[in-house]
Amino acid sequence: MTEVSATSWEHLQKLLFEDSWNSGIKRHRSRHAFRGLTSSAYDLKTSLMRLGGSYPQMERHLLRNFRKYAHQSVVEKDSIWHWLSVAQHHGLPTRLLDWTYSPFVAMHFATADHRQNDVDGAIWKVDFGAVHQLLPGKVKDAMDREGSNVFTVEMLAESLKDLRELDGLSSPSGDFAIFFEPPSIDDRIVNQFAYFSIISNATLSMDAWLRSHPSLWTRIIVPASLKWEVRDKLDQSNITERVLFPGLDGLCKWLSRHYTPRT
Repeated sequence: MTEVSATSWEHLQKLLFEDSWNSGIKRHRSRHAFRGLTSSAYDLKTSLMRLGGSYPQMERHLLRNFRKYAHQSVVEKDSIWHWLSVAQHHGLPTRLLDWTYSPFVAMHFATADHRQNDVDGAIWKVDFGAVHQLLPGKVKDAMDREGSNVFTVEMLAESLKDLRELDGLSSPSGDFAIFFEPPSIDDRIVNQFAYFSIISNATLSMDAWLRSHPSLWTRIIVPASLKWEVRDKLDQSNITERVLFPGLDGLCKWLSRHYTPRT
């Protein structure tokens, strides 16, 4: 387990981009997933867990009815992983969690809510390459055949046809996590450089799973005293709601925040 507090804009960049060197291809190609949170007190529970009640039993009902009514947007032959991606993207409670390849996008989400600039934010940085070394052979083989470090929905569908099959598997280390790229449904997913994680146990939160694998992650604290500087420099770098949420809604969010005075 590593938790470290950034002391400056420059230090934050160093923490986010260190370990990005890939000696095999001699390029700076990080194998880390990033997730920014406006408060360091926030956990990594999924939207399905936040539903409360007997949420593990509700999962199949949510997905069944989503598939029933969303047939005009997704075709029946698409895999469960495609359906889950679309559902998560549009706000259905699922056991997926949103991540990004981009440290700058993670910084955006850690600083986007100016109403929380008086509390510390956090950015989780997870080595998904190492996470996938813990997968059961049946799942890992599909990734190895492609020579990839992360899954697509098509690759997942090769080895796991549904969530019931996922729940029935275990690795030598017990429960496991998978990171996969969603289909490019719209510009928001593309611009946010987004991808998802899922755990083989719907009742296990990502932070609980990570704490049992302390070598796989770092949590970087973005102090409240640093948030305004980070936010202003991200705006200067065009990492804003206008870009990450294309359309009039994102434009209005950006303008509203950009012109809010610092008081």
